[in-house]
Amino acid sequence: MESIYNIVPPKVMMQSKPPMFKSKIGYVPPTSSTFHMPGTSHPVMSNMAGDSMGKIIKDRSHAEFGKPIGMNKNDPTHHLKKFARSSSVPSLREVRMTNPDSLKPVHLKESRFAGGGGPPKAHEIPIMNLVTSKNFIVANAVETILAQPKKFQDNTKDYLKKQDYGKVPNYLHAVKKDIQGEYDYINQLQQQYEQDNAAQVHPMDDEERYMILEGLKSKWEAVNTQYQGETHIMIMDTRGKKYRKEKHEAELAQIEKDIEKLSKKNVHVDLAR
Repeated sequence: MESIYNIVPPKVMMQSKPPMFKSKIGYVPPTSSTFHMPGTSHPVMSNMAGDSMGKIIKDRSHAEFGKPIGMNKNDPTHHLKKFARSSSVPSLREVRMTNPDSLKPVHLKESRFAGGGGPPKAHEIPIMNLVTSKNFIVANAVETILAQPKKFQDNTKDYLKKQDYGKVPNYLHAVKKDIQGEYDYINQLQQQYEQDNAAQVHPMDDEERYMILEGLKSKWEAVNTQYQGETHIMIMDTRGKKYRKEKHEAELAQIEKDIEKLSKKNVHVDLAR
């Protein structure tokens, strides 16, 4: 909508942003805070009393994402300098000037000459023209022939000469005793079970067995008559027909099994069932 007041646009007033507030006290961690707890061994809350004036857990600059790129580069101002990890070996001339006592031998070797004093003197005449009649070739041959063969000592342990070799260890006797005790306990339980159930089993009389057989046979004839009445049905198009056929077959099979069991002479009845 046009208006005379909109001919001259209004002056935009830029509102200056006030400076950010900074506390004079400084950083003070919050009381009963749980924000800095993950990944630490501290309790669920920290600074419960509110008397902490600094960070409870120090900052970990590269704990999760690693160091920034370029942090593993070597600093050119801190290079390894000469003899920083070792020292140079001084020359013989420097040792003679600074510490000549270190060149003196600590232990002198004994002289190989009789009486010491180094090599013989010029005026000392050695003993000469010493001759022996021993034939070293023959003497070595005789010593070799008469020498006894060396006896090699076998230090390996002979387990066949042990004191308890071939004997049953003591711990096996204890194991066999425990196993036999378990077998005896199991046999005792089985005997007790058979004794408890022996009074509940008694043989069936022949008259009673014949009566039951007659009843089973008459029942088998009745079920078989019903089953034969449905054998002409070739198509089982309903669930009822299929169910009656399966029911009659199962009853006939069960009756035949019962008749086979009762046909034996010795039949025992378990009264516990």
